[in-house]
Amino acid sequence: MSNKISHSGIVDSVVGDCVKVRILQTSACAACKVASHCNAAEAKEKVVDVVCANSAEYRAGQQVVVTASADVARRALLLGFGLPFLVLVAVLLLVLRLSGSEGLAALSALASLVPYYLLIWLLRRRIQQHISFQIED
Repeated sequence: MSNKISHSGIVDSVVGDCVKVRILQTSACAACKVASHCNAAEAKEKVVDVVCANSAEYRAGQQVVVTASADVARRALLLGFGLPFLVLVAVLLLVLRLSGSEGLAALSALASLVPYYLLIWLLRRRIQQHISFQIED
């Protein structure tokens, strides 16, 4: 099993040391022969930023392969889904236990995600150093 996740993409633009690459992110069943008849198959176009020192080598329209390690993918999933889920459940149970009101607990749990994602946004530069893509040579 490969320890890298890779996507083929096309360079959208190059700005300074940042290469913007457009990739087609597909679900596991999107390549299935009957995918056009099934609602489960989906594909989304995404633009990812790849910070690299040799960005001058890339031109718009050039085909590249963007990679990330499995460890980077796990960290991204933890920050994007795992920790927010734990915050949501913890606040839900705490407020429910303290107030006894399910409505207040639900609203408090949802509201607790606002500071979490605000903190993620404020720390985005630091997170970007640990969670990033590379262009495979």
